Amino acid sequence: MTTLAGETTGQALWRRLRSPAAWSETVDLFAILTAASLPWSTSLAGIFNALMLLCMVPFLDVRELLQSLKRPICAAPIALVLLALVGTLWSDAAWGARFYAVNPTVKLLVLPVLLYHFARSPRGHWVFLAFLVSCGLLSVMSWLVAFYPDLALKSDRVERGIFVKNYIDQSQEFALCAVALAYPVVQLLRQRRYWIAGLLTALALGFFVNMAFVVVSRTALVTVPIMFGVFALLHLRWRSIAIISAALLVGAVLAWQASPQLRKTADTFTSDYARYVEKGEPTSAGLRLEFWRKSLGFFAEAPIKGHGTGSTRGLFERVATSGAQNQASAEVIGNPHNQTLNVAVQWGIIGVAVLYAIWILHLLLFRGDGLANWVGLLVVVQNVFTSLFNSHLFDFHEGWMYVIGVGVAGGMVIRAQQAEAKAAEAGS
Repeated sequence: MTTLAGETTGQALWRRLRSPAAWSETVDLFAILTAASLPWSTSLAGIFNALMLLCMVPFLDVRELLQSLKRPICAAPIALVLLALVGTLWSDAAWGARFYAVNPTVKLLVLPVLLYHFARSPRGHWVFLAFLVSCGLLSVMSWLVAFYPDLALKSDRVERGIFVKNYIDQSQEFALCAVALAYPVVQLLRQRRYWIAGLLTALALGFFVNMAFVVVSRTALVTVPIMFGVFALLHLRWRSIAIISAALLVGAVLAWQASPQLRKTADTFTSDYARYVEKGEPTSAGLRLEFWRKSLGFFAEAPIKGHGTGSTRGLFERVATSGAQNQASAEVIGNPHNQTLNVAVQWGIIGVAVLYAIWILHLLLFRGDGLANWVGLLVVVQNVFTSLFNSHLFDFHEGWMYVIGVGVAGGMVIRAQQAEAKAAEAGS
């Protein structure tokens, strides 16, 4: 079999296997597939990510990669992984528990690789588009499952409108996509491209309507206003902020009145707290308060280097109390549902310093204007604030959202900066 140019299929394949550009395109393809599969499947996301890394190997410029790792934005995530490994040396947990606790940090090693690759690839925006389209399709499935629960792939049907995974992951995805669309909508309106702006606005509203009437996490209810506030301060004039704030307030009031699901979710803030305080019930909010109180005590016992990697569950077992009077105090967990405390208990103030260095350095990376800067900034802001209530940098789904979002957007920003520097040199 020959190609149109007289080249055999085998020769064409061999030529492609020897082409750095072809391998780079394949890496981009698997990055796109990783982002597209993340809302649906942890297994597929893991497989595509592994294939993406594997396809980087044949033509990887090791010297240039190592040079890029010297950047603080790359060095800080690596430092946290190394700290987790070193922290196994002073932990009292079983070795299996120590290495199991290292595992959630390993994904951070992919972040510098993505920064390196997408600083050279022009296809980073396709990764964002794949994630957006995938979340849009998941929103459609969420509505279908809300009306036809038997369509859900989950065996547990307690969470309404969840086709796969859980309502926390789904809310994170929908909130990120909805708020991220604000930037292109504003830019399109300024360019008088009203039809496309209208379509994107409808898509963003679709995500919000789903969260209002199907299911939403309490974390999303808290963080979405913060994310919108960041956007307004960075990209809108005060008059526009006032008009949009008024419109959002009216929309929120209407959604509150029309959605029993939204009111039920919001009411759990106070009801969970009251049941925990009055009866010691292990409610969601009550357990978090219990975990935080105990974790602060663990941190005070070893404030500098912590208790070591994987030590958290053993510490909770040590202080657990039994009895019907306070069931919340009997709960044992390996994750205090707060990223700072999760790090502080295991690696003390050293770990907290590294964690905050990661967030601060990545926030500073996205100081400029443009879609990549906005998406990267939003990913970091969302992770920082949702990590007040969860360990989202270490959780699989939210952790990979951070790694992919910051890695791809950061690479695009670095690529743009390098292009500007070359243009400035050429013009001087």
